[in-house]
Amino acid sequence: MAMGPIDHGALHDQLELYVLGALTPSERAQFETHLSTCDECRASVQALSRVADALAQAVPQLEPPASLRTRVLTSVTGVTSPSRMRTGSVVMPWLAAAAALVVAVALGGYAVAMRGRVSSLETRLREAVQRAALTERQIADLRRTSAEAQSQVAVLAAPDLRRIDLAGQTAAPQSAGRAFWSRSRGLVFTASNLPALPAGKTYQLWVLTKQPAPISAGLFRPDPGGNVRTMFETPVDLPQPIGMAVTIEPDGGMPLPTGDKYLVSQ
Repeated sequence: MAMGPIDHGALHDQLELYVLGALTPSERAQFETHLSTCDECRASVQALSRVADALAQAVPQLEPPASLRTRVLTSVTGVTSPSRMRTGSVVMPWLAAAAALVVAVALGGYAVAMRGRVSSLETRLREAVQRAALTERQIADLRRTSAEAQSQVAVLAAPDLRRIDLAGQTAAPQSAGRAFWSRSRGLVFTASNLPALPAGKTYQLWVLTKQPAPISAGLFRPDPGGNVRTMFETPVDLPQPIGMAVTIEPDGGMPLPTGDKYLVSQ
């Protein structure tokens, strides 16, 4: 049987029912015939379908307040009694379908709002943890600096302290250094105006004794201004120093000097 003229306004009102699959077979056939020729309705169906899919898949399942569903259904149907809402004579099938779509949108909005709130709280928690970690690192740095300072003071106050001055050599004529050594408390070394290190290189401090081979005291790197103040632990059986020297060596140091001398004791 031939269909009468298609009423665009009436069919447009069936958009939500079509997306929910609530149309009868004949209504669905007529609506799909209309879709094949109406760009406006086709775009609306695509938009509503994406919303329905997103609500089912993209938001976490949260339990909204019990009163929310009742308020939404009441606003759509005008029925306040749950028993009347279940009565087919009061809520027609198309009205129930429309109400279901509105409820889904409302609950989805509630879930999205809750997800936004949780995301905000998680961000604030991460920021707080980062601040706490930064504070712990600062405290650790201060404790380490304090311990190093106390150790250096102990060396400088040692009764067996010996001072050794170092002068810049051809490779660093403006440089100067000074070592404070205590057999019982270690070695404090300071220097100034040292040249910047080449890539892959480090400064190495050597203790000169009556033995033929120098003894490595340790490695160090000056600050950007060429200055250094550091401390080395030395063995209590270290032979009596008669001098000290500084050379540039490959990263990791060497067992014996191989590079040019930058500082040598006077």
